[in-house]
Amino acid sequence: MHLAISLNIAAAKGQAVLDFGEIKTFVRAAEAAGIDMVVISDSAEGLSSSPFEATTLLASLATVTDKIGLVASASTVAHQPYNLARRFASLDIISHGRAGWHATMAQGPREAANFSRPEGFSDTDFRRRSEEYIGIVQGLWQGWDADALLFDKTGGRFHDPEKMHLLDHKGEFFSVRGPLNVARSPQDAPVLVLSGLTEADFGIAARTADVILLESGSAESAKTRFDDLRRRATAAGRDPDAVKVLTNISFAPDDQPAASMDRLETQLRAKSCDGFNIQLPAQHSALDDFADRVLPALRQRGLVREGYRGTKLRSHLGLAGGGDQ
Repeated sequence: MHLAISLNIAAAKGQAVLDFGEIKTFVRAAEAAGIDMVVISDSAEGLSSSPFEATTLLASLATVTDKIGLVASASTVAHQPYNLARRFASLDIISHGRAGWHATMAQGPREAANFSRPEGFSDTDFRRRSEEYIGIVQGLWQGWDADALLFDKTGGRFHDPEKMHLLDHKGEFFSVRGPLNVARSPQDAPVLVLSGLTEADFGIAARTADVILLESGSAESAKTRFDDLRRRATAAGRDPDAVKVLTNISFAPDDQPAASMDRLETQLRAKSCDGFNIQLPAQHSALDDFADRVLPALRQRGLVREGYRGTKLRSHLGLAGGGDQ
């Protein structure tokens, strides 16, 4: 069972804004519990009760953690693809291969108005634009071979030209030449996490995503979606195990642990997902309750591993590129 925790850093109604110390304590507790990754929320919708931009926060969290994967939300509307690819490539180096980008296929109702597009995008245009955007970012991440940068001062060679690949993308929405002026990722590429999918987005997700976050539903619908995504990944020439499907599960401190564990075990045993994205309120009591009561019981049932597989996020998820699996 793969486990992620989604952390909404915006303060809940009536609560004080979380400071960095509180967020740091929360994420380090998740690391101590062996959680694969924490997903930091972010939004450019307008007024926000969070003082942090997610990628900036991720960079700081990378310096106070050692193994947990760190995934930041970043909008395809609020950022140009070159800058976003560069930022996450840098974050992956800072975190020694633990970074991921969380992109959503759901369009924020007011976001585009903050970025010179007051009318927004039609659903069709937003989908086509998002697919093109993701392809650019992933192409830029592959612009340097692992041993392309030489830094040969004596010979005066910064890189091997044969191992640098220009993107030269000219598409419907973007034109990007490349390459990035950042070295190749320690884990080959930051992990791409996709959410907000409708059925029309399943093809895009199966072709591009490393992790897909899906809303919970009936056991039958979850199994159908999971099998569909694996078939689509295979049709796209990918190993179906290269796409991890996590079901979003809300968890509150007062849940009945036995009922929660039974629900998770039932879905996992039915092979309707690869694990879960636990949507916890940003309260230590919620994480402590999950780590102290639910996780140990899941381990007793043989559903959760002990410790991390390696040092990189791809290693935690069993994906190619971890380098230390």
